[in-house]
Amino acid sequence: MNLPWHQYIFGLVFVLAGANHFRVPKIYERIMPPYIPAKGTMVMLSGLAEMILGFMIMNPDTQSAAGWGIIAMLIIFIPVHIYMLQNEKAAMKMPKWLLILRLPLQFALMYWAYLYV
Repeated sequence: MNLPWHQYIFGLVFVLAGANHFRVPKIYERIMPPYIPAKGTMVMLSGLAEMILGFMIMNPDTQSAAGWGIIAMLIIFIPVHIYMLQNEKAAMKMPKWLLILRLPLQFALMYWAYLYV
């Protein structure tokens, strides 16, 4: 059974985003709030989770579980986006408007994931 093209795009976005955690982990460590322990490990685990869920969303047998997993993961990531708004170093010189725009983008991505559950 073929999935819609946009589902493959969605999965690929998460696979590539997850792979980026391994390519440039220091960027992700910098944006994590200080209360998160073992930042290096958390970056690797979150990258691995993104990649696994990205592959799972591209499989009809696992797409529903992946959709719920992606929604949960995006909810868990919201404090990171808030921290980036509050901390200049974590913001990585991104304009404030872009940091603000990232919050509703999380909800748009959650909706997109919900389409496949």
